[in-house]
Amino acid sequence: MKKEAIIEKLKVIVKPYVKNQEAFDNLTESTDFITDLQINSANLVDVILDVEEEFSIVIDNESMEKMITIKAALEIIETKLSEKC
Repeated sequence: MKKEAIIEKLKVIVKPYVKNQEAFDNLTESTDFITDLQINSANLVDVILDVEEEFSIVIDNESMEKMITIKAALEIIETKLSEKC
C-alpha cells in the first residue's frame, strides 16, 4: 500500500478526535497527534484500535508508545503490513 493511501486512511481515522482543525488541515508526516492535533491520550488509544481494524494488523505495546506522529504511525503500519505478506 502506498504511503499516500495510508495517510488518507489515517486522516479519516483521526478526524473525529481532532481538536485543532487548522493543524489537521495542514497535516504532514511531522504532525504530532497529541501536541498538534490535540488528541487526548484516551482518544489516541481509540485511534490505534481503529488503525488496527482498518489495516487488519495488531500493534504491540512497544509500537503503540512510539505512535505519536503521523510519520511514526506510517512506519509502524508499513512494517506491520509487510510482516503480513
